[in-house]
Amino acid sequence: MSNYLLELSSARVKGTPFGITSVCSAHPVVLRAALRRASVAESHVLIEATCNQVNHLGGYTGMTPADFVDLVGRMADEEGLRRDLVILGGDHLGPNPWRKERAEDALAKARDMVRAYVAAGFSKIHIDTSMGCAGESVPLDDQTIAKRAADLCAIAEETARTAGLPMPVYILGTEVPVPGGADHMLDSVEPTSPEAARATIAIHREIFEAAGLHDALKRILAFVVQPGVEFGSDNVIVYEPPKAGALAAVLQDDDSLVFEAHSTDYQPEEALTSLVRDGFAILKVGPGLTFAYREALYALDMIASELVPSYGARALAMGMEKLMLEHPGDWQGHYHGDEASLRLQRHYSYSDRIRYYWNRPEAAAAVEALATVLEGRKIPEPLLRQYLPRHDLRDVAGMQDILIAAVDAVLGTYDRAARPHPV
Repeated sequence: MSNYLLELSSARVKGTPFGITSVCSAHPVVLRAALRRASVAESHVLIEATCNQVNHLGGYTGMTPADFVDLVGRMADEEGLRRDLVILGGDHLGPNPWRKERAEDALAKARDMVRAYVAAGFSKIHIDTSMGCAGESVPLDDQTIAKRAADLCAIAEETARTAGLPMPVYILGTEVPVPGGADHMLDSVEPTSPEAARATIAIHREIFEAAGLHDALKRILAFVVQPGVEFGSDNVIVYEPPKAGALAAVLQDDDSLVFEAHSTDYQPEEALTSLVRDGFAILKVGPGLTFAYREALYALDMIASELVPSYGARALAMGMEKLMLEHPGDWQGHYHGDEASLRLQRHYSYSDRIRYYWNRPEAAAAVEALATVLEGRKIPEPLLRQYLPRHDLRDVAGMQDILIAAVDAVLGTYDRAARPHPV
């Protein structure tokens, strides 16, 4: 499975670059949409769990890596997708969930997390040790980051070898965007300088070599760099190829590498196509998919309010507002402004921090109540057009399929951008 990913660099060198969408979400509807799309196309699908969502202690989803593998495997079977076409990745594996603790404690937990991911069968491992822990300077220097990455890589190698599993491929880097997007308005984002990218690649290779990780060096698939894309709460910085030209040229130094682009959520298709053409072959998307899910869910909430007076006025949205106010930890500190601004951001921000609430029992019950109200009802086509104008849903039946169609529309943009592009 990871061998497919290693073809990304050779295709780039041959002048027919292609990319792959990295679906970074643990939401069941998002997962099913991605697996269904891959099943129809009989293509590979890359699904990644992040360190905060899924870890050996459960993460905010309550799932361990083994639980996540089981969930994805069952869904793949239900969608008729061969399991060998499913590539599983671990995203931002490092001390991030415990960065408020002392470095030695946070890194010990990171080692246990990496062991759990590799033992469960994740074959694409993004090691992210870029963040400082309690009492450390921010940002860390490249040498410290690389030494910590080598330590975690050694754990991954030992775990795979001992378990008789395929050896993982690795994503490394020091200039890693904050998971989940920025938490403020952005005017611009500067691409990583070519000098910084070359220095990062060189220091990792030097330290990995010194640590005896010769075999792992051959399986370093990509480095994370900043191509100049990001999204904040209210806006999106769109990729500008000329600004990233010098950075993209760094790949001419090495035929075995591509770049991984984080925070590509909400980029237009032309920008995603240009990213792939320029060597940013792995396109990571997460909040943009759950944002599409929430958009469709809130549209159905409005439709139910129109169709069934007893349902109430926007019962789901009102329920989510109550839930987020009662449990503010997942949005407070990330959203800023007066009360009116905070209310809008809680529901509609591009950062989509509402995604942290969908697995709570109160949210699940509200979604189920909406599904019950709509079950068996034919939604008039004009009403669908009023609230879901961007989707052709004439032949879609049922709330689940409408939600999947909304997520699939985003995935379709990525898949079209990722197709081979002569340069």
